Amino acid sequence: MDWSYVSDHWSQIMERAWQHTILAGVPLVLGLLIALPLGWLAARVRWLKPPLLGGSGLLYTIPSLALFVVMPVVLGTSIIARVNVIVAMTIYTLALLVRTVADALEAVPNAATQAATAMGYAPARRFLAVDLPLATPVIASGLRVAAVSNVSIVSVASLIGVSNLGIYLTSGYDRQYWTEIWIGLVSCILLAIVFDVIIQVVTRLLTPWQKARVA
Repeated sequence: MDWSYVSDHWSQIMERAWQHTILAGVPLVLGLLIALPLGWLAARVRWLKPPLLGGSGLLYTIPSLALFVVMPVVLGTSIIARVNVIVAMTIYTLALLVRTVADALEAVPNAATQAATAMGYAPARRFLAVDLPLATPVIASGLRVAAVSNVSIVSVASLIGVSNLGIYLTSGYDRQYWTEIWIGLVSCILLAIVFDVIIQVVTRLLTPWQKARVA
């Protein structure tokens, strides 16, 4: 490991780490926001469940590099525009989370939903105040998987020239320079861990009763 390379390029490493964070993190939020209503529909409207879960599952089978190349044609953007990666990664996040959200909402105890209905909760209010909070731990588990997946797949975008930590992997491989390869690998792993920790912390803040039950 050439530590002088790390110190000389520290600002560049941080810049690419931030770019990687945006490319992986923004789709995570967008995918969750879209998956919530779709998952709710899948859980509540039985005839919609097969097409929603099947269709979203098929999205994840699209090769990432092919999707990154197709996005500029669909969106009318430059092939190295970050929006292409953000849209593509949102699709992948959505593919992972729709089923998770549906399963999480279906796992909410009937007693809790019936009690909320008996108390006069309208469907929208019950979803936000009862169903979603109780489903949060399961949804968070799926979100953690999606976060790790996003960090990994975003690296592929470096092959088409989009700046992120994957640049160190491709450049290091081309030059047979292991310092760059290790920078790319370690940085991606650390970023995935940061995402995972943030999701766990937010989940604990949103579900304080979980901590009380464990105690």
